[in-house]
Amino acid sequence: MHELSVCHALLTQVADIARAQAAEAVECITIEVGPLSGTEPTLLLNAFLVMRSGSAATATLVIERGPVKISCLRCGVNSETPPNRLICTHCGGWRTRVIAGDTLCLKRIEMRMPEPTDRTHCLNSEPIQYV
Repeated sequence: MHELSVCHALLTQVADIARAQAAEAVECITIEVGPLSGTEPTLLLNAFLVMRSGSAATATLVIERGPVKISCLRCGVNSETPPNRLICTHCGGWRTRVIAGDTLCLKRIEMRMPEPTDRTHCLNSEPIQYV
């Protein structure tokens, strides 16, 4: 089950980003998994639930499934196609190149940031007085 190693790499990347941004916690991680990526989304989610820790200990994982897109080498048309039928939808040509749907991509990280401790920075030059 290589989803464990994929999940480990994902969590390492997310932890590095959270640390660089000085985040208190990671709340949500969104990834896109292509049907031809070789990764099973259900197994990846199970691995995530077991492996999450540190700043991502309570994070949720959102998995979006991306489409398969091909480019026909015969007519040049780009089209979406089922993952098990990589044939041009325009001319029926079988010589195609996959242009999307074979990757796993980190799309978004939602982080909880610490409250600012220094409140002396104001947009106005005059201090605000409360009556």
